Formats: sequence, structure tokens, C-alpha cells
Amino acid sequence: MSLAVLDPVAPAETAPARVEASVDAAIDAVCTRLAPLWPLETFVAVNPFLGFVDRPFEDACAELRRLVGIDMLPTADAGSSDPLARPRPLDARTAFMIDEISRWCAAYYDDGQAVWRAPSRHLGLYAGWKAAMVHDRNAEAMGIAGFRATVAAAPADARAAIAGVVEALDIPADEVEDYLFRALFDVRGWAAYARQRLWVAALHGGTNDDLVDLLAVRVVWDRALARSQRSAPRAPRTAVAAASDAAIADGLGRLTALETTYQRNLFAALGRADASPRARRPALQAAFCIDVRSEVFRRALEAALPGAQTLGFAGFFGMPIAFVPFGRDAGRAQCPALLAPPLTVHEQPKGSSDRERAERLTQLRTRNLRGAGWQAFKRAAVASFAFVESVGLMYAARLLMDGFGLTRHAPQGRTRDDMAPELPSADTRLELATNLLRGMSLTERFARLVLLAGHGASSTNNPYASGLDCGACGGHSGDANARLAARVLNDIDVRAGLAARGIAIPADTVFVAGLHDTTTDALTLYDRDAVPASHADDLARLEQALAEAGAITRAERAARLGLDASPEGLRDLLARSQDWSQTRPEWGLAGCAAFIAAPRESTRALDLGGRAFLHDYSWAQDTEGRVLEQIMSAPMVVASWINLQYYASSVDNDAFGSGNKTLHNVVAGLGVMEGAGGHLRSGLPWQSVSDGTALVHEPRRLTAVLAAPVEAIERVLARQAGVRELVEHGWLHLFALPPGGEGLQRRGADGRWERFA
Repeated sequence: MSLAVLDPVAPAETAPARVEASVDAAIDAVCTRLAPLWPLETFVAVNPFLGFVDRPFEDACAELRRLVGIDMLPTADAGSSDPLARPRPLDARTAFMIDEISRWCAAYYDDGQAVWRAPSRHLGLYAGWKAAMVHDRNAEAMGIAGFRATVAAAPADARAAIAGVVEALDIPADEVEDYLFRALFDVRGWAAYARQRLWVAALHGGTNDDLVDLLAVRVVWDRALARSQRSAPRAPRTAVAAASDAAIADGLGRLTALETTYQRNLFAALGRADASPRARRPALQAAFCIDVRSEVFRRALEAALPGAQTLGFAGFFGMPIAFVPFGRDAGRAQCPALLAPPLTVHEQPKGSSDRERAERLTQLRTRNLRGAGWQAFKRAAVASFAFVESVGLMYAARLLMDGFGLTRHAPQGRTRDDMAPELPSADTRLELATNLLRGMSLTERFARLVLLAGHGASSTNNPYASGLDCGACGGHSGDANARLAARVLNDIDVRAGLAARGIAIPADTVFVAGLHDTTTDALTLYDRDAVPASHADDLARLEQALAEAGAITRAERAARLGLDASPEGLRDLLARSQDWSQTRPEWGLAGCAAFIAAPRESTRALDLGGRAFLHDYSWAQDTEGRVLEQIMSAPMVVASWINLQYYASSVDNDAFGSGNKTLHNVVAGLGVMEGAGGHLRSGLPWQSVSDGTALVHEPRRLTAVLAAPVEAIERVLARQAGVRELVEHGWLHLFALPPGGEGLQRRGADGRWERFA
């Protein structure tokens, strides 16, 4: 019997022979308006307004207010301690619909968290949903009459289904795109995740239809709700009062005033800095990620070892790799989300024979299988009861130890010191080394010992742990990249090739890799056995300076966390990384406000408060502007993404953040819901931007300063349309510090440069 006869008001629909071009175009346009959301395992910062950067910032403010009632501009009470400062109440049916769609998406996208997998997921998101829903009576039990019949009658093709709903609900042609955007925004977390799958597929030359499928699921629900209400055929339009031009102007003026105050203070400090280069060979060189947390440690290290020179570069150290840990069959991308890793690097035991490696591999895989079986036993629907009864007391003891901070968890590095990343081909090694050294303007005056310090963060029971790791490494710690870079730069053949290209590394220069734990500010050195005995004293001085720098950094960070620098306060700071109940193991990148690409001499004497991304750059070594273009189109854009993610999570956490961390439930192994239902949450938890009484991250757009001629910057903007949009549409503020002494110049939206007074 056809399911359609179950609902007398739901005759079977026939799909249009083709989807009208206008509806098809609206579907494509809406899908580009969503920013991607990476899963928790590789959580990376994304500009949540990514789909609106093609228009001026103030226009996007007005558009989002008109469409979905979002206020993108900080209010006078932006420091509200309410994690849902701008809640959007939903009627019961809409809330139920969102819960049901989320339930299906969680089953469809489950990454191993569930024991029983959705039986129809192999059909695709929309087709699988159709197949499952014709047997699901939840909606009808909630009073949505004929739901199964409506679903069964919907066209099999997702785009045709969307077009059919648009026609059935009588959506005017000029409102179709608005309607579809509102529909996707209701399930924005899942839509963002589907957008990420499309993004990743496109990086590898493919495509993905999940986002269109999800849109079809969402609007077919509208059709079912309209039918069950037996009201006018057209779905009611969401009523949102558009913000007046005066309100937008007032909010924008308030934001600009706050940004200008910060810029004046920053530039006053820059103007007092001694930018003259140092002539002597540095006692030590240490390269860190441009991450704002590194700025604090760099200052501390320079204070602990006055002859040291620190540098800033993207934390993947120019090693765009997929890293495969020993014993694993697949790798993970250790590079920015903007890139698809062209290299795959496997981890191998140091100094082992083929037989020894094979034996270790067999042992490791056996342990992994046992661990997987143990996890399956814990999670199984029936065995879970036996698990609790048999080992519950042992786990109770573990919980008590964790609760009182008595457990010591392993560091967050992803590599082991008895392992090493394998080297790529000789030609590839030379290209990687050349790009790395030129990219961070380190082509001369090499120290005897050069540290390449990746970073990661120690925390436990933290779904957002990867969000504290290195965004340049794809939400992983940067030890694998740093260790590979050090091996490449220590390679004799690479040194010879670099010399032929005009980069002469002294024979007594040795590169060593390390990992900065940003939660404890301990810095672990790797591969110390590869450092020759001739550099033992250099290594000892480095380790002593790193210990002192860690202590200085912890004292500074303690104040931001509301702790004092007493022994008790510092113990509390260290304990945060081991405390399973801690909602804020560290502040992450909260407060990020500036991006500066300049020689370290321009900022060395400044306390930038852990708010600036610092990228070393020397125009004198880049007169053709190739490195400048790389900096503007990658690190500067990524810094803007991070800044705008924190901005959005601060200014409207309900719309763009993930709410209260204490209420989070991990869903499908890839994201969180706040509580037991609702949509998948995106962005940052409230505890990442507020201390409970005031915002710690003050919403500001990024201030970018480039130590380069304005003509060179303009040439890059002419070639990089996406970067030009960010600048001209007001998503970041761009300044130049020309080498000719003209003073700080600001670029206006009209393309003109003016001296900043």
C-alpha cells in the first residue's frame, strides 16, 4: 500500500522535469553563504562570516539582521555574563524539527561513537533520510499529521525536492534565496559541517552533495509542517525587524572607536621601538608559530637569554604534510585548512632494522586491536552494564584521582622521541628548506643552535582540545612538522643545495625541534641525540633559558586566569591541564587583535600582551614581493579567520558560538550539542571568551601591519581578489610601515593610502 494514502491532504507529488534555473542558482548561492565547520578532532578557526565577505562589513551587518535577526556589532553591554545573551526562542514545532534533523545527522555522520549504525546511511544524506523517515512515527506522534506520507511523496532528487517545496509553499521568486538561507540557518551547525565536507572534497578536486541534501531535508520538513497545519499553503516568513541605518551606523561607530583606541596604543609603541638590525651573531635563534601565545613566550625567552633572537613563522614550518604515525594506515593533515597536503610522511622507529620495525609494528597493532575491543565492550548496549559492575570501583578511584588533580596525563605532542619522521626525496627536501628559510627571512646570520618550536596544549576531558593546538597544523600539535623541518635543515645535501641558491648555513649551525605546551609553558626538546657533543654547552644554555622563560610566561598568564604568581597560584595553573572538570585550561587565542609582519627588531622591546600574531619578514630580502604575497594570502588570512571566530563567539555566542561548555554533549564524535538536543554548535564556548563577569576577548577586527612599500602591497592586492575583499570591505584594517621612513600608512576602502595620525 502506498504511504501517500495515509494522509488524505497529501497527494503524491511529481517533481518538475527540471529544476528552474533561478531556484538552482538560489540553492548554489545559499550553499556558499555558510562557513565550514571542522570536526572536533581537527577543530580549526574559521571566519563564520566567510560567505558574506564579498560585501562591505556594514552591509553584512544589515543583511544578517534582516535575514535571521543577528546583531554582528558589539552592544554597549557586550561584556554580559549571560552565555545566551541574545537567545532566539523557538516555537515547539520548530524546536522539534531541529531536534529530529539533528538526530538524523548525528546517525548519518557518526564517526564511531555509536555502536549501531544507521542502516540507510549508504544511500546518501537525503535519500537515506527519506528511506528512514517513512518508518519513523515520531513526527506524527507529535501531531504533525501525514509526515511520513509527505516525505514519501517528495521527489527523490534533492534539488527537485527543494524546487517542489518552493513551488508548493508559493515562495516569491525574489524571496527564494532568503527563504533557503533561513532554512539552513536553523540547522547551521550541521550545515557548516556539510560545507566542510564540500570544502575538503574541492581541495582534492572532488565534490560533495551533503549540503544540498541537508537543505532538501530541512525544506521538506517545512512542507510537512504546512500540510499538518492545514493552513495557507505558503510557509510563514520569519518576521525579523531590519536594523535601521542609524542603528548600524551607531554600532559601527562604537566598534571603530574601540579599534582606533587599540591601534593608537599599538602604533605609539611601534614608533618607540628600535628597529635597527643587530650586527652580531645571535647566541641562539628560536622560531615559534605566529600564534599570539608565542608572543608571550618569545618575550620571556629574550629576557632569559638576552643574546637570543626569536622569529615567527606559521607553525607548520613550511612542511605541508599528511603525517602517518607509526602503526597507522592513514595520516592526518598537518597544514592549514586552506591547503591540501601534497606530501605524506610516515613515522618510523629510529635506528631499527627491517625485522625490528616489523616486530614493533605487529606488537603495536595487537595493542591497538585489544584497545579497540575494550572500548567496544565499554560502549556495547548490553556489555556496558557488565563493564560497570566488574570495573566500576576501579574507575571510581580514577575519577577521584582526576578530580583532585592527582593524575598526570601525557604531554599533547603527537610524536615519540624514539621515532622519527621519514625524509622525502632530495629535491623535495631542498624546495621545502628554501621556502621555509626565505619565508621567515632567515637567510643569513645563523646561530650555532636554532630551535624550531611547534606548539600544542595539554588538557583532559576537553572536546575542544584541538582548538588549543596549532591551527597552522590543522588543529594538531606542531611537533611532527618541527621535527621534519629540523631533519631537513640538518641534511648535508640540503645544505649544499641551499648554498648554491645563496643561502649559506654555517657548518657549525645545528637545528633542533621542540614543542611548546601552551597550557603549562613547558618546552620539550626532541632528538637531542642528534645534537653533536660540540654543542652540549649550547644545548644546556638553551634548556636553562627555556625553563626560565616558562616560569616568566606562567607568571604572566596566571594573572589573566585570575591566579597570583605565588607557588600555590602557579601550581593551580599547572593543575588546570590535568583537571577533568576544568572548563578553561588556558585562554587560547582570546584577545587576538593584531597581525604584524616585520623584522623582530621592530617589536622586540614591546610587550604586546599576547594579542599579536608576529610573522618575521624583511622586505630587503624580498624585493620581488613573493614572500609578501605568501604572507598576505595565507598567514594574514588565517589570522583574520581566528580573529573573526573569536569576534563572532563574543558578540553573539548563541548564533556563532557553542554556548555553555558545562552543558556540552559530544555528538557523532565530531561536534557538540548544548544539552540533549538542538542543532550542532559551532564556534567557541562562552568560557573561551568570557570569565563569567566580562568579556576577555573584546570584539575587534584584526589590525594588520606590513613592513613593506605600499606599491608592493598593492601589487599583491591586485592579484589576490579574496584578500582585497577582506581589506576593501572592512573585514580587517590594513596598515603599511614602508622602509623609506614615510611613517605608518593606512589603506582606505577606496584604495588610497593615508598617513595614520
